Amino acid sequence: MSKNKGGSTAFAALQNVGKTFMLPIALLPVAGLFLGVGASFTGASFIKMYHLESILGPGTFLNRLLTIFNDCGSVIFNNLGLLFAVSVALGLAKSEKGVAALSALVGYFMMYATMTSAIVNFGELGRLKKIGGLLTNMLGFTNTMNTGVFGGIFIGLICVWLHNKYYKIKFPDAISFFGGTHFSPIAGALAGIVGGFIMAFLWPYIAMGIAGLGTLIGKAGYFGTFFYAYVYRALIPFGLHHVFYLPFWQTAVGGTAHIAGKSIVGAQNIVFAQLGAGQKISWQAARYFAFEFPVMIGGFPAAALAMYHCAKKNKRKDVKGLLLSSSLTSILTGITEPLEFTVLFASPFLFWGIHCVLFAFSAVFVSLFKIGVGFTFSGGLLDMILYGVLPGQARTNWLALIPLILFYFALYYFVFRFAILKFNLKTPGREDDEEESTLHTKQDYVAEKNSSSTSTTVDSNDNSAADDSVPAMIVNGLGGKSNISTLEACATRLRVSVKNPDIVKKGLLKSTGAVGTVIHGTGVQVIYGTKVSTIGPEVEDYLGIED
Repeated sequence: MSKNKGGSTAFAALQNVGKTFMLPIALLPVAGLFLGVGASFTGASFIKMYHLESILGPGTFLNRLLTIFNDCGSVIFNNLGLLFAVSVALGLAKSEKGVAALSALVGYFMMYATMTSAIVNFGELGRLKKIGGLLTNMLGFTNTMNTGVFGGIFIGLICVWLHNKYYKIKFPDAISFFGGTHFSPIAGALAGIVGGFIMAFLWPYIAMGIAGLGTLIGKAGYFGTFFYAYVYRALIPFGLHHVFYLPFWQTAVGGTAHIAGKSIVGAQNIVFAQLGAGQKISWQAARYFAFEFPVMIGGFPAAALAMYHCAKKNKRKDVKGLLLSSSLTSILTGITEPLEFTVLFASPFLFWGIHCVLFAFSAVFVSLFKIGVGFTFSGGLLDMILYGVLPGQARTNWLALIPLILFYFALYYFVFRFAILKFNLKTPGREDDEEESTLHTKQDYVAEKNSSSTSTTVDSNDNSAADDSVPAMIVNGLGGKSNISTLEACATRLRVSVKNPDIVKKGLLKSTGAVGTVIHGTGVQVIYGTKVSTIGPEVEDYLGIED
C-alpha cells in the first residue's frame, strides 16, 4: 500500500512540475513560426534556388522585414532557460504568483552574475576554455556557461520553494518593510548567489556527463534512437512525456554543435540555429522530431480508417464524423489524443506493444533516410511545410518523408484492421447495439482497469451544486471546490491536484466535453484538447483563482 502511495506522490510531483513546462513550450510554435518563416525566406540557398534575389535578396524590404521575424524568433530560443525559471515559479507558487515569478527572474540573473564572476575570480576561466564548447556569451555576460533549461528549472524550483515558505514571513517593526512578499525577491537573489557558486564548479561536470549520455545514445546508433522514441510515446497516457523529452530537445543530451561561431546545445536549438544560419539541417538532431511525421500524417489517419471499415455497417455513419475530425486534427496539427486513448482503451497491448513499437521504428527509418525536418510543437502537416518544405529539399531532405508517410499509412491500416478483427476489439462502431458510438477516452481506460467506482455526493457547502454552467459542472465533477487543491491548464488538459480522488466523477466530466480523464493518486488530468485554453480560464475564474 505504501508503495502505491509513494508512486502516486511521485506522479503528482512530476505532474505539477511538468505542467509548468507548458507555458514556455506553448510559446515555441509562435516563436518557431517567426524563426522558420524568417530564416527560410532569407536563407541564401532558398533565394538562390528560386532566383528571388531581386525580391528577397540582402538589402530588399522583404529581406529586412523577414530578418526582424528571424531575430524575434531567435530571442525566444536563446533565452529559454530564463523563461523556464519564471514559468516554474509562476506555476508552482501557492499564492502571489507574480511575486514568485519576479523572484525567479531576480534569482536567474543573480545566478548568472555570480557564476560568471566566480569563473574569472577563482581561476576557472583558463581550465574551462580547454573544454571545447562550454563557455559562451548570453544575457550580456561574457565567458559564462549556458546552463540551458536545467539552470532555469533549478533556480525556479529553489525560488518558488522559498517563496511558498516565506512569503508571509514577519520581521520586527524596525525592518518590517522587508517582510511578507517583499522578502521573496530578496530570498530569490540570495538563492541565485548560492546557486551561481554551485553552478560555477559543478556545471562543468554535469555538462560533460550530459554530453556523455548524448554521446552514448549516439553511439548506440539505431537502438538508442529506437529507445528514445518508444519511451517518449509510451509516456503519453500519463502526461509525463514532457519530463522525458525536454533534456534531449534543450540540453547537450540532444547533441552539441558549433554554428556561426557559437556553441549550441539541444536538438531543437541546433535545428533552429541551422535554419537561421542557412545551413543544412543535421539529421542527427532532427531525428528527435522527424519520426512523428509518418505516424501523425500517415499512421493515425490509417488507424482511423481501419476503425471505420471494421465498424458495424449500421454504425459507420455515426463514427464517420468522429474519426474524420480526429484524423484531420492529427494530419494538420499532430494532436492525436482522442485516437490514442481510443487505441489504449481497445487494447493496452495494441497501444504499448504495437503502436509504440511502430512509432519507435519510425525514428529508426528517419535516421536511415537522414531526414532533417524539425518542429516546435508536434509533427503535423503545418510544421512539415514550415520546417521541411520551405527550407528546401537540399537542407532537410523532406521528400524522403513522403514514401515513409505512405508506408506508415499502409502499415497502420493493415496492422490495426487485423488486430481489431482478430481480437474483436471494441473500437468505435463495434460496441453492442445498445451502446452509443463514441471515441473512447482516457477515463474509460482507467475505469476499465479499476472497474469498481465509489458513489459520491457534492459538498453541500458548494454553491456550485445548483449551477449548471460548464465551469460549475467541471468543478462538481472534480468533487467540488473544497476538493480542489490546485488547478492549471496546459496545452491540451486540465492538471488538477485533489484532496480526495475517490469523489471525482468521470461521467460528469465527460459530459462537459472532456476527451478523457485519468486519476493517479491525488493527480487528475482532464483532457479537452486545444479548447482547454478557453475552458481553463473559465474554471479558474469560477474558482476565484487569482494570479
